[in-house]
Amino acid sequence: MKTSVLKRALLLFSICISANTFAQDFQGEAHYMSKTTMDLDQWGGREMSAEQKKQMQERMRSFLEKQFVLNFNREESIYKEEEKLEAPGSRGFRGFGGSFTAGPKYKNVKTKELLQDQEFFGKQFLIKDELKSLEWKMGTETKQIGQYTCFKATAIKPVDQFDWRSMRRRRSDDDKKESEKTKDSTQTNNPIEDIEVPKTIEVVAWYTPQIPVNQGPDDYWGLPGLILEINADRTTILCTKIVINPEEKEEIEKPKKGEEVTQEEYTKIITKKMEEMREMYGGRGRGGRRN
Repeated sequence: MKTSVLKRALLLFSICISANTFAQDFQGEAHYMSKTTMDLDQWGGREMSAEQKKQMQERMRSFLEKQFVLNFNREESIYKEEEKLEAPGSRGFRGFGGSFTAGPKYKNVKTKELLQDQEFFGKQFLIKDELKSLEWKMGTETKQIGQYTCFKATAIKPVDQFDWRSMRRRRSDDDKKESEKTKDSTQTNNPIEDIEVPKTIEVVAWYTPQIPVNQGPDDYWGLPGLILEINADRTTILCTKIVINPEEKEEIEKPKKGEEVTQEEYTKIITKKMEEMREMYGGRGRGGRRN
């Protein structure tokens, strides 16, 4: 009991010091590691040997594991992937997900402005929309991330239907084998139709009041402290390094390149492209020639 009281007292003291520091003009830099897990068995991996799975996972590492940097102040932030050399043979695994290459993401928590630099099948877009908030449920559970004491918060988040990080097979292999027995000759083998995305996922966030800014990685924000860790479905985003008031401050600039669209307009563009791909795969599945 005494340890808990002492811990809270020390945390309160550090928050008071932080508040005094952050009351001045400042800028912060937070580095994050993002990792998405993928169950190869869901995608036909049951027929692979353990060695083949290991080789596949190594080749997919640069696609599923990424590093980002968040430059932030009290009102603005820019979140972008850190450039690195690709491992040999990894480019082929970008495939579907690589068609949705995301550039810098700008958030302004005061004006609720969101700007996303987005490439889609070789065309550049600038998604301009309102910054949406989550209904966070604040918890009392704490844990230490580096030198920072973090508090837990949870929320239910709607999932974009084209978010590859949450894509999964609609049916298991066993279900599919069973359905093959009853499938008539008019049905097709369409891989696009075999993919589904959950409508919502639970998000667990860990934030620190010791850095009292309303910021976080990717789409996440809205807590009374910088978010240092996110667990969302199969993706974990973890802060690995923080620099407050770096000697060389990077200007937080709004993305400007690309055709300006709203999120709704961009979703319609993707939907149309997916329909075209669905028709293409459907045609191949029937074994017929398309004119």
